[in-house]
Amino acid sequence: MADEIIPPYPNLDVAEHSYRLLTPSLSHCHAQAKTSLLEAIKADEMGPYYRSLYDTPNITINPLASPRIPQSPRLARAQLESGPLGRRDDSLLAQLDEQNQKTLDGFEEKIKEAEKTEGESEIAEAWRAKANYLTRIGEKEKAIEAQTTALEKTGGVGSKIDIALTLVRIGFFFALPELIKEYLAKAEEFIQKGGDWDRRNRLKVYKAYHLLSIRSFGPASLLLIDSLPTFTASELLPVPSFTALTLICSTLTSSRTELQKVLKSPEVQSTLSDIPEAVAALASSLCESHYDTFFRSLARVEEEEIRNSRLLNSHRKYFVREMRVKAYSQLLESYKSLTLESLARAFGVSVEWIDDELVHFISNGRLNCVVDRVHGIVETNRPSTKSARFEAVVKQGDVLLNSIQRLSKVLY
Repeated sequence: MADEIIPPYPNLDVAEHSYRLLTPSLSHCHAQAKTSLLEAIKADEMGPYYRSLYDTPNITINPLASPRIPQSPRLARAQLESGPLGRRDDSLLAQLDEQNQKTLDGFEEKIKEAEKTEGESEIAEAWRAKANYLTRIGEKEKAIEAQTTALEKTGGVGSKIDIALTLVRIGFFFALPELIKEYLAKAEEFIQKGGDWDRRNRLKVYKAYHLLSIRSFGPASLLLIDSLPTFTASELLPVPSFTALTLICSTLTSSRTELQKVLKSPEVQSTLSDIPEAVAALASSLCESHYDTFFRSLARVEEEEIRNSRLLNSHRKYFVREMRVKAYSQLLESYKSLTLESLARAFGVSVEWIDDELVHFISNGRLNCVVDRVHGIVETNRPSTKSARFEAVVKQGDVLLNSIQRLSKVLY
């Protein structure tokens, strides 16, 4: 497995470029996104995908976890023709179509020849080659069909896992949550039948990527941190992007001690120069209690990283809100009481602003403290751990008693 190279198809960077190009609020990224998108389309001979941008423009720009928003086809096509993508280049499309047809005809001939003269493994290999090419050029329906056919014809467990993960990547690319869930489950089944350590580690990253898309940051963070020393899923995302994603998630979900371990890990230290400065500053400032730097870094991460990310953009408000709650809680836990003025000074904001913030989060039950506006003091109100344990035991006891009662009715 160490000598095998997993083809990075479909190229998820293409979906990122499309998302940025077709998102009005990211107009500052449009010029670069257009250039990168067209270069990728030409490099991977993506004729079907290029056509789909005009026929069904919604297909690749929606975040993975967001419902599809109905849009008038005429309006969408008009936006594409007159917007930053420009009018469709029919000569380029014709050239790509010719290249695609020629290559696919070659694969068809190889499949027919294999079916006539070769064995099952050669037939399966020919189908995998065709399926990978259809995946590469962005022919969604035919790629899924060819990959499932290749999966049926393939005998080896390792190759089956690779095909299942390719189908998961197709789901990520085209925002198909049902396809993602189906083939993540199949990949798990194949792994249990004999997957090697490399494929097991790759599957963890795919699961984490999916969990992030549905806002399960906690479980995703555990998988990302666990995969950090053995990351090999470069067909899904490059090492610097993986490291940055791990830092963003662990900053939100990990304790200060755990976050310090992640920051000091050799894998993070070796890639610090390649990841966005704001991401590293966000994690380090929270660990070191530099809250004014933390707030500035949080604003930069939101603006420069999360807003530009197809995967994370739909969770932007949630992430920023939870990070603020975490920072406030971390500071308040260190004191029984402190003044509003000192709290505002620590975060580099005005007293009025921090007062409004605290009131909002206290009223929603997110912070255990009270604000004395008369004296300008914030008093922490730590809940009793004994009371919490007692309530947990009572709840578990009620569940157990109900289960026993239902069981007794069945038995007697």
